[in-house]
Amino acid sequence: MTVSTQSPALPQRPSRIAWAAQQRVLIALAALILFGALRYEHFLGAYNVLSVLRYNSMFALTSLGMAFVIMTAGIDLSVGTTAACACVVSALLSSYGLAAGLFGGLGVGLVVGVLNAFMVTRMKILPFIATLAGMLIASGTGLLLANNQSVSVSYDTDFTWLGQGDWLGFPVPGWIAIAAYVYGSVLLNYTSFGRAVLAVGGNEEAARLMGLPVDRTLFWTYVQSGLFASLAGVILAAQFGAGQPAEGVGWELFSIAAVVVGGTLLTGGVGSVANTLAGVLLLGLIFNVLNFENGLGVISLSAYWQSVVRGVFLMIVVMAGSGAARRALRTAAGPGG
Repeated sequence: MTVSTQSPALPQRPSRIAWAAQQRVLIALAALILFGALRYEHFLGAYNVLSVLRYNSMFALTSLGMAFVIMTAGIDLSVGTTAACACVVSALLSSYGLAAGLFGGLGVGLVVGVLNAFMVTRMKILPFIATLAGMLIASGTGLLLANNQSVSVSYDTDFTWLGQGDWLGFPVPGWIAIAAYVYGSVLLNYTSFGRAVLAVGGNEEAARLMGLPVDRTLFWTYVQSGLFASLAGVILAAQFGAGQPAEGVGWELFSIAAVVVGGTLLTGGVGSVANTLAGVLLLGLIFNVLNFENGLGVISLSAYWQSVVRGVFLMIVVMAGSGAARRALRTAAGPGG
């Protein structure tokens, strides 16, 4: 009898390529910040930094809700119009104070989120179709409530503090986004709900066989996405002093892009809250850099061209990351893998 002298294969350490693929959004973000700091005089100035954080806090909120939905292998196309409808409702209620404007807007997200969740979990409609219906309902409701025109907020109450105010020298919307991402990180990494989200996204049928509450997990995921989107709409109204029923166009695409750039797979089962935030900041800073470039007078790009540049940048980041990941998998598998 021949006894094998070969030692069992040890698990290989992740290659540098694999590590770079996982951290591509952080690397791209750091590179963009370094470029801006070296090229533009006031890029890292307090005014620019706080302005970027104040404005992009709204996209951070919609992207956080979208991240959890995509982790379940779903999609939520209604986040943009939900934010717009909540923006109108909170503006209409702003004369009654901050609390009325805030909770009135959140009520919009709750209703749209429950509607989306009901269609997905009870009626078994595909998330794309279900949230498309939710998008149209929220859009039409916002336009009807506003009579297809801008609704001014009340400056006689403290409602605008929610979007324009500062606390401890930091924008209030930034504090809200930070709190939301701390909540999201804890929820995903340290609770049974977070584990269920990833399990459902990885394999829904397997999750059912394991006894996980699949429908309940999906239900609260879509409700949560609606609430985050409506909170972004409330901040929008408070920050710009008006409820805009036509706002929110393309917000769902920005949110999906930020989530995907952050490494969350559209097929579900894998995702990161921290990297989603990095994806939001990366896409937001691209516009900021282009605005600085326009200010130098070297180039002059309209908002349409800026969207093209951001889309190309997104494509490069995603393709580089997926290509690096495939190479890392082939390396780990070896010649016979």
